Amino acid sequence: MDLLNTLVDKGLRRELPTRDEALAVLATSDDDLLDVVAAAGKVRRHWFGRRVKLNYLVNLKSGLCPEDCSYCSQRLGSQAGILKYTWLKPDQASDAAAAGVAGGAKRVCLVASGRGPTDRDVDRVSETIRTIKDNNEGVEVCACLGLLSDGQAERLREAGADAYNHNLNTSEATYGEITTTHTYEDRVDTVQKAHAAGLSACSGLIAGMGETDEDLVDVVFSLRELDPDSVPVNFLIPFEGTPLGKEWNLTPQRCLRILAMTRFVCPDAEVRIAGGREVHLRTMQPLALHLANSIFLGDYLTSEGQAGKADLEMIADAGFEVEGTDQVTLPEHRAAGGCHDGGGVCGSGGGACGSGGGACGSGEEPQAAEAHAGEPRTDLVAVRRRGAGTDLAPNA
Repeated sequence: MDLLNTLVDKGLRRELPTRDEALAVLATSDDDLLDVVAAAGKVRRHWFGRRVKLNYLVNLKSGLCPEDCSYCSQRLGSQAGILKYTWLKPDQASDAAAAGVAGGAKRVCLVASGRGPTDRDVDRVSETIRTIKDNNEGVEVCACLGLLSDGQAERLREAGADAYNHNLNTSEATYGEITTTHTYEDRVDTVQKAHAAGLSACSGLIAGMGETDEDLVDVVFSLRELDPDSVPVNFLIPFEGTPLGKEWNLTPQRCLRILAMTRFVCPDAEVRIAGGREVHLRTMQPLALHLANSIFLGDYLTSEGQAGKADLEMIADAGFEVEGTDQVTLPEHRAAGGCHDGGGVCGSGGGACGSGGGACGSGEEPQAAEAHAGEPRTDLVAVRRRGAGTDLAPNA
């Protein structure tokens, strides 16, 4: 297929595809799906080989968020029966992080519900970061605390944070339909603050909220322009008790196409399969490793993932290897910081973390057909009842 050959060539050169090319990936048929995966897989292997980076979530403060993000089980007014607790102490968070590191995780992601941290919260998280780093040699720490005020990113960096996550989630045009308590521009501003402070920026999207193909392409192109090092692709976990609890718009095939499109648009970024992979990719998860080079190990923020042991077996059975702490994730030009030019597109020539449970032709006709084909799998949505905030052992 000429389209795929063109996209592979562009991906190997870090050249931005056209919007029409990105839309065409999402509009491909199921008959062409393996060809799409194989083509995007060439780009993934060129930049990241067969390595899979493992990340581990620690929910520092769960539930009772004042924001109204429609997808989130921790939102204002949520009726989802999730765990609710206030800040973990540094040693509690470090113990939770150690379980993930023992399971093979290279990065620990510290997440807290809320609009954004107070200065006291930054002090608290800074102490937690230092405790985790002292107890786990070589581990990376990413903070995800919501909207940042001036100077807070710098303080997190000084405390030892390596990265900061803040997802764009959806297109600018439709952002107001899923959240009213803050704006799309607020999120962009926080990603830029993380960049400016010298933190590795992590920003991604949530698919499955009823968006169009154009919305998916818009948000992935916006991410390319922001140039984060990590791009988590979340698939909506439809929690009962949230406004999007009945949205079951994804099939495994559509999820693979979204991941492939994201890889073509962000060829040398760490593309991470984040919340919802077990719910929507299901038995197709191993194919997704040919597109993404990073996953979360074990459970998410408020929902359970598959067993950590099953994650490791899946990686090995698919012919991939877990990335070690002695290996550099990003390609040399990114690891050296050469791509961050104040928000420009690298190589172009010119909350909460996760999907509310955790933690891209017109496409209208294919999307409608796939939404009809996707049956609700409420049996796969399980509230997290173990790990951080409980007395039970974590899943790692």
